[in-house]
Amino acid sequence: MTRASERTLIFLGDVMLGRLVNLALKRLPPTYPWGDTLPLLQRADARFINLECAITDWGEPEPGKVFCFRTDAKNVEVLRVAHIDAVSLANNHVLDFGEPGLRETLRNLDAAGIGHAGAGLVAEEAQRPAWLSLDGLRIAFLAATDNQPEWEATASKPGVFYTPIDPADERFQRLVTLVREAKGEADLVVVSLHWGPNWGYQPLPEHPTAARLLIESGADIIFGHSAHIFRGVEVYRGRPILYSCGDFVDDYAVDQVERNDESFIFQVHLAGRELARLSLIPTIINEFQARLAEGTRRDTICEKMSSLCRKLGTEVRRAASGLEIELR
Repeated sequence: MTRASERTLIFLGDVMLGRLVNLALKRLPPTYPWGDTLPLLQRADARFINLECAITDWGEPEPGKVFCFRTDAKNVEVLRVAHIDAVSLANNHVLDFGEPGLRETLRNLDAAGIGHAGAGLVAEEAQRPAWLSLDGLRIAFLAATDNQPEWEATASKPGVFYTPIDPADERFQRLVTLVREAKGEADLVVVSLHWGPNWGYQPLPEHPTAARLLIESGADIIFGHSAHIFRGVEVYRGRPILYSCGDFVDDYAVDQVERNDESFIFQVHLAGRELARLSLIPTIINEFQARLAEGTRRDTICEKMSSLCRKLGTEVRRAASGLEIELR
């Protein structure tokens, strides 16, 4: 439950609106992919997602790439009806339909008034934060990925903000510098990282080190994704590290062991300008739609996340809607 004096920021894992989701959206309304999570999203003060597809009617699939995800340009309305404020484009699918697809994705997001970070027509644009203002609270949203190194943006080539997750690498140091610069102007700095492989419930050994360094440099929230399953949450210096937010909307086949149809609405509650707590509201994907988990399914998802958090030294308590983690 959100208290009257609090503001809330929502973070969602991969939102993939291509293939069968795109086909369904030819006959279903743009509200459909959000299911019964939509009112919760609309009530929040700000919403951030990883957009795991191009939004384009143009371009050709990347030659030789097995999975290429594209949704029709009109489906930017799916994001607009959920009041999505900013999307991460630093991932392994934004350039699935080449430079023309990226260009149109950027145009469609701009026309809809949706912020974006992590990809651009040149490196400076890909590395630029998206900025949000909530009643005077200034938020900087940076996005980077260690996927698809061949898509790295340069001074003359469109692409993504690519960085190895290695503090010794000059590209990671560039991210650290950008975090410090953003903190000089922002009340909150969010760093979105599309990092690591698709599977595995434990963070890679290099991820905690990198996340903590970014927090020490001024990041307030680490918004991780890429893995198709959720991972535990760590709290470092009162800042949440969301190692993986999993999949929120897609058409993927479901792995019966590592359940990629299970995730959460990750909701950060702010008291004034301070991070107060994190709510985790369990969700599932069914028929290309996000839905709130119920009954024993909700309990099972909560128990799995509680166990993963405890392994990271994080205290979690049950709440009516799911789980809660104190940040203060």
